[in-house]
Amino acid sequence: MARRSAPRPNTPPRVNILIIAQSGRLSYEALLFAASLKASGTSERFQLHVAVPQAGPLWPNNPALPEDIQAGLQDLGATILPFENKHFGHDYPYGNKIEALAALPKGEPFIFFDTDTLVLDALDKVPFDFARPMASMRRENTWPQQELYGPGYTQTWKSLYDRFGLDFDSSLDQSWPDEYWRRYLYFNAGFFFYECPHVFGALFLKYALEIRDNAPQELICQSLDPWLDQVALPLVIHALGGGRDTLPEGLLDGDVTCHYRVLPLLYARESDRVVEVLETISQPNKLKKLLKQYDPIKRMIYQGRGQKVRALFDRDDLPRKEQAIRNRIKREGFWMR
Repeated sequence: MARRSAPRPNTPPRVNILIIAQSGRLSYEALLFAASLKASGTSERFQLHVAVPQAGPLWPNNPALPEDIQAGLQDLGATILPFENKHFGHDYPYGNKIEALAALPKGEPFIFFDTDTLVLDALDKVPFDFARPMASMRRENTWPQQELYGPGYTQTWKSLYDRFGLDFDSSLDQSWPDEYWRRYLYFNAGFFFYECPHVFGALFLKYALEIRDNAPQELICQSLDPWLDQVALPLVIHALGGGRDTLPEGLLDGDVTCHYRVLPLLYARESDRVVEVLETISQPNKLKKLLKQYDPIKRMIYQGRGQKVRALFDRDDLPRKEQAIRNRIKREGFWMR
């Protein structure tokens, strides 16, 4: 009689991490992201893919990575993932995060992160429910901008839900009053996740192109540059059964990751832990040689300008609006990007 083999223990599925890089600032931010991921203790089931747009008619300049940057990313465990822009490009580079999703393996869970993010702790600690997508709740009321005689939040957002046959009322956070921006499903696109990049990406592309090319009348006074991705994103997440609270608070964009946006803002407002991670991961000589090619990193991290920015602010009493922080840094002559 044949022996039965012992059942294999359930192993967590592979998760693909996606960031976007191209020549210039994003390539150096990608190095910092990859170094922080490697140092975070995240298990190997989380595999980093760096998507790079390919030269073509939508790019007047070649967006390819320099060879030394590409080699540096591969040394840090990243897979370089070329993709083609068919709908966006130089005129709307935020569209890269939409089009690059199709280059990931179909049917495998993914997490997208903006490149200007640091991983502070193991991503294994985050209880992802990949069937219920979510995006970053670290946002301000950047869209829509309210016009004196124009439609309000309800009329503007409802026009989009109606356009795509979605239930608007079930998207609302009823704990906030009517016409207050937090009542409406709105995210920062600094991270998002789902169980299949092709399903998410196809819907994201469909909604973004329809909004760009055939927006409802209620959006006639609204700018979609650079907000198009953040206008389409909540509609995608709602359509796929996600929402604003499918992850515990304080993990992504908190204890486990930090979307710092630009280095002067990192030094001004982020925790000591974030600064410690940044300055530790950037010390190995091989990486330092690459990072010093980018002037803002050289000056902020290696020449101490970041610590001068940090001394300008009390992290326990920061200005409420990000613009006020930016303005002070600029007045002191320390703004770099």
